[in-house]
Amino acid sequence: MSAHAHDGPRKGMILHGGTKLSDYFIFNTDHKVIGIQYFITSVFFFMIGGALAMLIRAELLTPNSDLGNYLGDGYEYNSLFTMHGSVMIFLWVIPILAAFANYLLPIQVGADDMAFPKLNATSYWTYFLGSVVMMAAFFVGRPAEQPLLWNIAVALVAIGTIMMLFGTFRVVGWMQMVGISLLSMGVFILWGPTAAAGNITILLTVLTVLMFVIGGRFGTERTSAYVLGCSLLILALCNLLGGASLGIPGAAAGGWTAYPPLSASQTANAPDGQTLWIIAVYILGMASQLGAINMIVTVARMRAPGLTMGRLPLFVWTVLAQSILVIGGTPVLGGTGLALLFERLYGMTFFTPADGGSALTYQHLFWFYSHPAVYIMVLPAMGLISEIFPILSKKPVFGYKAIAGSSMGITFFGFLVWGHHMFTSGMSPWLLMSFMLGSMAIGVPTGIKIFNWIATLWGGKITINSPMLFALGFLAMFVIGGVSGIMLAAVPFDLHVHDTYFVVAHFHYVLFGGTVFGVYGATYFWFPKVTGRMYNEPLGIIHWVLNFVGFNLAFLPMHWLGMMGMARRIGVYPEEFQYVNQLSSFGAFLLGIAAVPWLINLVWSAYRGKEAVGNPWGGLSLEWQTSSPPPIENFPEVPTVTHGPYDYGKGIKPPIVEELPAFQPIPAPAAD
Repeated sequence: MSAHAHDGPRKGMILHGGTKLSDYFIFNTDHKVIGIQYFITSVFFFMIGGALAMLIRAELLTPNSDLGNYLGDGYEYNSLFTMHGSVMIFLWVIPILAAFANYLLPIQVGADDMAFPKLNATSYWTYFLGSVVMMAAFFVGRPAEQPLLWNIAVALVAIGTIMMLFGTFRVVGWMQMVGISLLSMGVFILWGPTAAAGNITILLTVLTVLMFVIGGRFGTERTSAYVLGCSLLILALCNLLGGASLGIPGAAAGGWTAYPPLSASQTANAPDGQTLWIIAVYILGMASQLGAINMIVTVARMRAPGLTMGRLPLFVWTVLAQSILVIGGTPVLGGTGLALLFERLYGMTFFTPADGGSALTYQHLFWFYSHPAVYIMVLPAMGLISEIFPILSKKPVFGYKAIAGSSMGITFFGFLVWGHHMFTSGMSPWLLMSFMLGSMAIGVPTGIKIFNWIATLWGGKITINSPMLFALGFLAMFVIGGVSGIMLAAVPFDLHVHDTYFVVAHFHYVLFGGTVFGVYGATYFWFPKVTGRMYNEPLGIIHWVLNFVGFNLAFLPMHWLGMMGMARRIGVYPEEFQYVNQLSSFGAFLLGIAAVPWLINLVWSAYRGKEAVGNPWGGLSLEWQTSSPPPIENFPEVPTVTHGPYDYGKGIKPPIVEELPAFQPIPAPAAD
């Protein structure tokens, strides 16, 4: 019998489980469907962020400005690196880790779903809404001055309206969602800066709140009300732009940190998209918090019998640590964003020094969230690696308690070291020393993980395949990023390379060399579990080679550029840096090409790959004890855990899973 009682596979527009493609375009409460929704959406934005990166590196091939300067003050280049960083952080790295957490965590703890399935669906669609708002910034403008854009907007509104109406009356959920997206994009373009009255904004905002709270119940049974509430919210945001915007068309251009006074400015050089950027980050923060609450409660309350905290898979420990960071830090970012929004739209004074505000206060508040956000973006990837190493080396994980405890140690220290991003801000020397020592101390729990991973591999029967290669790549690249991080924690060195390409190299070695390498490895590792088919190994090897070579060619030379004093966020630079920049650009282009075999592998193997068994790697944790892909409720019956997830060499044989139907229909409730 399942631990969760479901009313049935479908109730109104709510669906539980996915049996066909259209089931993934609607509110679906199955954690596995939500995980796939997160995965596909975030990969789409990964491609967009990568394309923006290619444009940045194309600009940096020469020391002169190649993009043009049509709007003045280098706006085009500023917008490129702002949106590249924003897309990669908010729309790719954090959501892709949420994809793995949503899919794997309930199965790994022996549950049939998340503790709050409907809240889980709401978190995804809130992320989707925030993504639409952020990307709409590219299209906000003055249609009268842009005839082509006007025609596109009219077409989007027309198509979106038809799809919404047809989807509503025929109850075709995916069509309704796509229609809303198209309609919203069109409205953003058409609206532009107008003289709309503030009363309309207030009215639409009130209606939105009523739809969410009373009608939609945050995405439960009355899904249509939630969807309509999202639409009204978008219209209200348009009205805010129309009523208060004095800027220019285009996406945000204040950097992903959105430092004021630049981000708070409403001058002729401040793009309208900066307002949308702030609103989008706020919405995306809401999505993260909804997901974090669900993760914590699921681990605390939904574990299978016998699954003590000391038997939890290490991936679950890292998700738990990440969720604590999200709940502790995200509200601070949300409040800071609201203050910045009010200053930008309504002239309130919080952060602009010329008006009596404090830009330094913004930096403290922003980095109080954004440094823990580094660990939000890397901790689950560490957990994924912690699963791959012991299973593919057939050894018990070395220092289980130390690795699990180090995740919590990183969570604790993560809230104490934000000031190392502000060593050049003029803070007191005693405070500089405090942040320096704390930043160095956080390397200790990270080092514990690295040494224990190496000890786990030592003497093991290592299987060399795509997941292991990317996991080893993660280990090597993250060590380089960690060493440069300790260097940046030292005040004298940081003063020399602050805001140079040395910092760019450091965080890419941590977040791309670390997190993205881990995500690639995990994609191959759990691919047979999700799809029921094996990936193509030769394509995986090609992907790894191109990715490894391209990554190091792109970012290793940036350390030298930073040491020599080349500042980040500039498109025009001294000629002596051209050769090294060209080297980095060629590496970045190769890195972009490397994603092609990955995408081909995912799509082709999902339909044509060799059929996989339920436990292809010989794993001992619970996700390897059910079919591939798992049935709707994950297990035929609630499992009982009798051993740890890495107890190799202790007489425990990996289970040979008897294949089950991929999707088991849920029996209808008995009549009263």
